[in-house]
Amino acid sequence: MRFRVLGPVSLSPRTPSAAKPRALLATLLVHAGEVVPVHSLIDELWGTEPPRTATTTLQVYVSQLRKVLADGRDEGDGGDGIDKRDARRSEQRIDARRSDARRNELRIDARRRDRGSAGELLTRAPGYLLQVPEGEFDLPRFERLRTEGRTAYQEGDFGHASRLLHDALALWTGPALSGIPHGVRLESAAIRLDELRMEVLEQRIIADLRLGRHQELAGELLALANEHPLRETLHAHLMVALYRTGRGSDALRVYGKLRRSLVEELGVEPSPALARLHERVLRRDPSLDWQPLRDTAGTSTAPGTDAGTGIRTGAATGTDADPGTNANGAGRDGGSTARGPEASRRATAQTTQTEQARQAGHTGQEGGRPLLVPGPAPVLPAVTPGFVGRHEELARGERALRGSAGRRPVRVLAVSGSAGVGKTSLALQLAHRVADLFPDGQLMMRLRGPQGRPLSAAQAGATLLRRLGDDTPGAPPTDPEEVTDRLRRALHGRRLLLVLDDAASVEQIRPLLQAAADCAVILTSRRSAAALDGAEHLLLDAVRPDEAVELLLAAGGERMAQDPVAVAEIARLCGCFPLALRVAAAALTARPHTTPAALAGRLRDERTRLGVLREGDLDLRSSLMTGYQEVGPALQRAFRLLALAPAPDFGVWTAAALLDTDRSVAEETAEELVRAQLLEARTDGHTVRYAFHSLLRVLATDLVDGEADSARTRRDTVERLGRTYATLARHADRRLTPGRDWRTSLEPAPTPAPAPTPTGMEPDAERIVGANPLRWFREEATGLVEMVRQTHAAGLWPLVWQLAGAAEGYFHACAAWEDWEETHRLALNAALRAGDTEAEAVIRYSLGDLAWQRREADRAVRHYTDAQHAFKLAGDRIGAARCRIGVADILLGQGRLGAAARRYGRALALCSAGGDSRGVVAALNGLALVNLRQGRKEAAMRQLAQCRRAAERLGDRRWAEYIRRTAARLTSDAPRRPAHTAHAVEVRPGMWLIGTAAPAPSLTRAGAA
Repeated sequence: MRFRVLGPVSLSPRTPSAAKPRALLATLLVHAGEVVPVHSLIDELWGTEPPRTATTTLQVYVSQLRKVLADGRDEGDGGDGIDKRDARRSEQRIDARRSDARRNELRIDARRRDRGSAGELLTRAPGYLLQVPEGEFDLPRFERLRTEGRTAYQEGDFGHASRLLHDALALWTGPALSGIPHGVRLESAAIRLDELRMEVLEQRIIADLRLGRHQELAGELLALANEHPLRETLHAHLMVALYRTGRGSDALRVYGKLRRSLVEELGVEPSPALARLHERVLRRDPSLDWQPLRDTAGTSTAPGTDAGTGIRTGAATGTDADPGTNANGAGRDGGSTARGPEASRRATAQTTQTEQARQAGHTGQEGGRPLLVPGPAPVLPAVTPGFVGRHEELARGERALRGSAGRRPVRVLAVSGSAGVGKTSLALQLAHRVADLFPDGQLMMRLRGPQGRPLSAAQAGATLLRRLGDDTPGAPPTDPEEVTDRLRRALHGRRLLLVLDDAASVEQIRPLLQAAADCAVILTSRRSAAALDGAEHLLLDAVRPDEAVELLLAAGGERMAQDPVAVAEIARLCGCFPLALRVAAAALTARPHTTPAALAGRLRDERTRLGVLREGDLDLRSSLMTGYQEVGPALQRAFRLLALAPAPDFGVWTAAALLDTDRSVAEETAEELVRAQLLEARTDGHTVRYAFHSLLRVLATDLVDGEADSARTRRDTVERLGRTYATLARHADRRLTPGRDWRTSLEPAPTPAPAPTPTGMEPDAERIVGANPLRWFREEATGLVEMVRQTHAAGLWPLVWQLAGAAEGYFHACAAWEDWEETHRLALNAALRAGDTEAEAVIRYSLGDLAWQRREADRAVRHYTDAQHAFKLAGDRIGAARCRIGVADILLGQGRLGAAARRYGRALALCSAGGDSRGVVAALNGLALVNLRQGRKEAAMRQLAQCRRAAERLGDRRWAEYIRRTAARLTSDAPRRPAHTAHAVEVRPGMWLIGTAAPAPSLTRAGAA
């Protein structure tokens, strides 16, 4: 059986004929040995609009693939796969070169075991895993040959490198993953593989150039340049090959044609490196001429010599040595500059690199001054194990670094996000994916010291110089200009990828970027590097919930997979932060006696959550604290106080109240925290609201609790914000339900009023609430309910009932019964504890309205009766009249029309005398309904007309519209109405009385507001 993806996707001896199973096979193959989640496979096969039967259909495809795999195992190793004899000959050559018989024996044994297992498609939560023996699959074989070829190249064995890379290219039969439809994963994989193929091809061409095979390469490069008319590296190799075969004029024409193509199609000039090569061809630079390399014995090696002779460049010939060193390695004073075997090895390696670069025609002297000699090509650390998700971010970053149609590759990709979000892991993953673009290597450098303190620009530059192999005698440079100059010379003409991790500021990295003009840079930082010109920005947030679960399953092993409900809760409690998820998985692994459910239980308590998320050197709290410690004291205070906001997100006015400052200062402070990645900004296109990530909020509240006077801080903040909420809610309530609250406030007589808000800091209620009070209530309802809880917990009794009372109109309009019940129970408790009869009466009256809406007639009557008694004690005649209307509404619903009419009439008289327009509207409406039920239609119409005029004077559009609808129904032809609506009456806006013939009809809420 043979698996191929380096060309048309195929499976020997039989490939599935349908496109979807082939696409499924390809997806599993490019992720061979990894669990591919079901949702990812569905996305790949059907995109954003999968059919309802997608999961079932996927299972069918999996079953078909398993049958094909089983048939292949039965048929053995036949088919049109990789030529076994060629593979064996290549392996024997590799083994002979390495002279490692034991390794060869182990490799053969492994291949035999692989043949026995063939390919197997396994079900592994949360998806499927395809196991493919390396010897049966062209992709890992290509990767291995590519790696070994690069190693041989870096060791100076160009002949062997050329053969290995040629064998790798021979595995290709066409464009990668061709012949199937591509989703996001396959498209990204195809791009990556095709670029890898080009990288291997270019590496092989360079090796052949260094072997002096210019004549043979000229024709091949002409064809490749025609096929890739905008690929500058191929044209550079072609120019060198033509020049070395005596065709300098043709080399110049190649440059001219490429320049015209770039200008006409992309509007850009050739790169500086290619322009310098053009100048060298023009002036017939001698360093472009090829000369045979010499081995350690000083014997000249002719072009095309077999690699079996062991070409190695040993001691320096003196041709490109530093002017201060002679050919034998002695300094000007005659003393040896290479002391000891390690120094000799380093000097030999540097000379080898210089000679290789000169022979390839891409380096040399510039302006009479030799460039710094580069050391061995730097490499990246390994990718983070178990990296999952981030497909969109990786694809975007790869497009930016590779370039796309009409866009040149970016030079700087700036990845930003809060601590623990996975910036470094993504940068490493991305750097490995685009490593083929940078033949001179890739280097990662952390821009902070051991204690986490940021390096200065000079320190960072000196560190980078050392990492690049700069062994210039003397102390490291400290002058920023000297560091930049030496860096510029060290990096000149080198196609390097630099991963600069955890930058503290733009000032820290700007000198490095100026020196690395020929390099590409992936930059990670918590703060956005918006001030960098020409940079592409990639902002990371928490991973998606499904990706968080996938990461936990990958990092936590089988025990995680045993409890998917607990795993989902752990992901939520970790805020889907990659670092938190990895720490949680590590915590479970370190405790074999515990379960995912037990871990989730420990994480539920916010007070101890950050302590749980610490395992070994993985400490989430320390990571989050880094960003906090880098901002000044004023922002640290703001970070702590803003975490006391009662809702998940909040507006600028909330920030101003919490910080006890004016709106403009609060807004600037919040934006500073956003830039520091300590706060998030969200917008719907109209307003901006701020929010904490859940883990950052836990950290901030933990810091508040750690203060010496934390209780006083919390109480003062709650009182300040509660007063602001009450002011705005009363304003919004007057706009939403005019006249509902016949009292402007319920100020407690015996309790001293809180200190007034500082001048200029009183909220501008008209501007904040705007023309849509209902929208304001919907945005702030969660915070408003939480403020009632917090003021009650703080013992701020007047604020409790003021906040609850101000929200009643919204609760009524939106039928928010649970919030209505909770807030008013707390408000009633506050009124009783404060001994405020007036507040108690108002809250009981509101609870009566709530019980009436819930069809709890007896409970409603008790509340109305108690409230009426309290209003009489307080001398509030209008409040008592409102209670009469409430009881009358219940009597109307029970069909006791006479008793209802008497209470409506008495309430109408009291409200008219007291100037309560809302009470007049409600009483007239009740009398009209009584007359309607008694068959006196004309009397009902007269009362409805009075009621409508009163509602219009009041400015209550909801009531005015309700009365208009009611009158319209009365004037319509009643017999034409359906039978099931004959006994349905709308008794208030959105409130319907169903079943008028029954003694206790039902009350139904119908789309209020």
